[in-house]
Amino acid sequence: MLTVLAGGVGASRFLQGLASVVNESEITVISNTADDVEMFGLHVQPDVDIVIYALAGAVNPETGWGLEGDTLNVVQALQRYGYPGWFNLGDRDLATAIHRTRLKRDGWQLHEIVEDIAAAWGLGVTMLPMSNEPIATRIVGPDGEIAFQDYMVRLKTGLEVRDVRFDGVEQARPAPGVLDAIRGAEAVIVAPSNPFVSVGPILAVPGVREALRTTDAVRVAISPIVAGNVVKGPAAQMLQSLGHEVSALAVARLYRDVLDLMVIDEQDRELQPAVEELGLACHVTDTMMVSPERKAALASATLSAARQYAAAQ
Repeated sequence: MLTVLAGGVGASRFLQGLASVVNESEITVISNTADDVEMFGLHVQPDVDIVIYALAGAVNPETGWGLEGDTLNVVQALQRYGYPGWFNLGDRDLATAIHRTRLKRDGWQLHEIVEDIAAAWGLGVTMLPMSNEPIATRIVGPDGEIAFQDYMVRLKTGLEVRDVRFDGVEQARPAPGVLDAIRGAEAVIVAPSNPFVSVGPILAVPGVREALRTTDAVRVAISPIVAGNVVKGPAAQMLQSLGHEVSALAVARLYRDVLDLMVIDEQDRELQPAVEELGLACHVTDTMMVSPERKAALASATLSAARQYAAAQ
């Protein structure tokens, strides 16, 4: 079994590649739920839905989120009644949120809801939310805290991030199956996602980081930073504003206690000795997922590196 810690567009693209080189039934996805939001009275799960739509071949390829060819008739009509216009949830995407909200109202647990939606899209992977309890990422800026979606979507990340906090995480527990998926895996892969707001909330759930520290699985992370920049999202500016250098090495330092192996891009080959000085193995490959072939190649290279590491131990 391969377990992937996933959040955001980078994770969904990596998972597309992984699902093309191994059977989906071998993959378990532990998804970030700390950027969930109630919008238009509905429970929206951006990171969960991005992965589901991507693996179903239905994601909007231009944005990396939402559904290809979707329309915005409902959210545009809602603006007449004073609803916000900055969160553009497509009409067919709204159907997912409506279904999720009804199941939640009927007493379903979040892991059951995620399983139901993934099955409805025909996925063979096991999809798990990181927790059934509500956890909310809060961004601390110069003028106080704001909700993550306000930072990410409404303000388009145009805010200096001084801290990141996960409201409710202390009272949360890993969702059923999460710890078993970490402990029983051949490899646990940290997808190329933002280490603070995509992977950070998963690691903050009580018990998850400890399970990663003690698992017999090979633990590998793929850097979302390439040549001092990020392919998509605010990870680079967050690294800088939170006092880290903007590099794959900085990401390796953040994950150091829960990793065996770091995968970095060819453009960062000169960082390999410094990553290895942290006590980690380091594999250098092309991590730019610019086509289905490159996604598959990255997945294959990551699996090969993890298996070579395991064989050498």
